[in-house]
Amino acid sequence: MARACLVISLRVVEISLTTPDALEAIHTIAREHPDALIGAGTVLDAASARAAVSAGARFLVSPSLHRDVVETAHRDVVKTAHRHGASAVPGVATPTEAIAAGTAGAHAVKLFPTSQWTPGSFRDMRAALPQIPFVSTGGITPAHAPGWIAAGAIAVGIGASITAGTPEEAVTRVGELLAASA
Repeated sequence: MARACLVISLRVVEISLTTPDALEAIHTIAREHPDALIGAGTVLDAASARAAVSAGARFLVSPSLHRDVVETAHRDVVKTAHRHGASAVPGVATPTEAIAAGTAGAHAVKLFPTSQWTPGSFRDMRAALPQIPFVSTGGITPAHAPGWIAAGAIAVGIGASITAGTPEEAVTRVGELLAASA
């Protein structure tokens, strides 16, 4: 699926570590597409972070950020990403968590699940936290993506609504999204 999407000019792909053989897939795709930005998702600890970076991941995404971020594995993911030249993108659901992630050194934060928000309420949070780059994920469809970008997200993560079905069907959906955003 990643190969199919990269062939038609998608330049950023995240492969979740919950995917069977994820590290091998990251390694292969990163080697085949050195100009693409390949990342690892569902990175929960420093060991997984190191393995993903060693496989070729250039960014690490976590689904959550604990309140005690300084003492948790998520802080270790951020520190490991920094140490190995990868970007860290922990998941947050509240402004408090977004501030904690920024304080921990996250390069961006993953608003997850975005489906709990509206573009308007997200815009209000962005107004209060303009220094934090947000990536909206979780419930985003190609039809929703432009509204989230307009509301201030630096990027959106679109999963199942793009990758469902065959690689050919995914290519069609990605192509339509790229054409609409051009």
